[in-house]
Amino acid sequence: MNKYMLAFWNSIPAEEDFAQMSPETIQAEIEKWNNWIGGIAAQGKMIATEGLYPTGKTVSGSSHIVTDGPFTEGKEIIGGFMILTADSIDEAIELSKGCPIYDVEGRVEVRQIQEFN
Repeated sequence: MNKYMLAFWNSIPAEEDFAQMSPETIQAEIEKWNNWIGGIAAQGKMIATEGLYPTGKTVSGSSHIVTDGPFTEGKEIIGGFMILTADSIDEAIELSKGCPIYDVEGRVEVRQIQEFN
């Protein structure tokens, strides 16, 4: 089995819309995510998953220049990630297809994690 990271990309307007939802609607959205994540966990394939705040800092170059980021000029942000195991990238892609982010036209980036043995 290989490890894969699923990065959940969404548009900034969609993330802003989420923040403005009623508590009941937010809870319903969280339940969709919990059901999808729970299905992957029930298969014994999930290693970790976390949501990310929409803002942070970026550290760049040998001078370690710190700037605000991600930049609001960008059209998308990473809202979270999952680390899972799968036999192939095709299986990881199939597992990603249940992700609720697709309901708001978001995208999932699927990347194999490189093992350094």
